[in-house]
Amino acid sequence: MDYVWAFIIGGAICVVGQLLLSLTRLTPARILVLFVTAGVFLTALGAYEPLVELAGAGATVPLTGFGYALGTGAIEGAMENGVIGAFAGGITATAGGIAAAIVFGYINAVIFTPKTKKPKSPKA
Repeated sequence: MDYVWAFIIGGAICVVGQLLLSLTRLTPARILVLFVTAGVFLTALGAYEPLVELAGAGATVPLTGFGYALGTGAIEGAMENGVIGAFAGGITATAGGIAAAIVFGYINAVIFTPKTKKPKSPKA
């Protein structure tokens, strides 16, 4: 049943993203920022933790999960070290994921030789 909930919750988050792309004029970058901010905001309200407990990776893998990790780290850091901990806690909590993204991105670039996209020439 854990897999079913992960699929439903993760899929619902992705559906929201697709609806925002299709029905609004928001750019993908703004939607990404919106998702991370929503994850932090819902974590601060205590609403995202039950979702993580129910869906597991279905709630932590999408960008809202990154916001959840930032928010959780900031809250824990603030409780331990005050204001400075609020800033350092989010960075500490997400450092492993960011480092992994950089390393795997580099390995991917070495293996597959990235190329820049050529702009399409306008028809005369």
